[in-house]
Amino acid sequence: MIEKDGLKAGDKIPSERELSERLNAGRSSVREALRALELLGLIETRRGEGTFIRDFRGNQLVQLLSTFILQDEKAKKDVIETKYLIEIDCLQTVLDKSDKGQIGRLKQWAIEHTYEDGEFFSRIAEFADNHLIFRIWEILKDYYHSLDLHDYQPTKQQYIDLAEALEKGDFELVLASYRKLRNLSA
Repeated sequence: MIEKDGLKAGDKIPSERELSERLNAGRSSVREALRALELLGLIETRRGEGTFIRDFRGNQLVQLLSTFILQDEKAKKDVIETKYLIEIDCLQTVLDKSDKGQIGRLKQWAIEHTYEDGEFFSRIAEFADNHLIFRIWEILKDYYHSLDLHDYQPTKQQYIDLAEALEKGDFELVLASYRKLRNLSA
């Protein structure tokens, strides 16, 4: 319904009565669902004003879910591995879809700016031009950061090297640069 009505963060959602009618559900069920959504931080109720959609892209939901999901070491390793696999897939897709000019602009940006890992790979994921993969990567990135690993930090030169490897169009070179950036053995 949110998508169909084009609602976004800050928009008011219909009343319990209207939701009950539109969803063909009892008002008590709608009230219980709204309460659950509010506990998850997806909506907020303002007394006398109504119920509004919150911006739920932040870490709040991710941290809440990670409290329940990421309790064991295997789950943590799976998040890291999956994030890396998606990044590698995005790099391959960038090679397949992007033109030299776009990759050249990425390299120039990497040289001229200061950025964090997530910002660099966000650009890579955007260039891959697959909205679903981008959204999955963003969620995994948030989980990854919620793990607070304090792990290896790549140098700016390693990001530039990766952009240069992309510019050369050689996936084996891209993969080697990525592995070096992530401090992974071959």
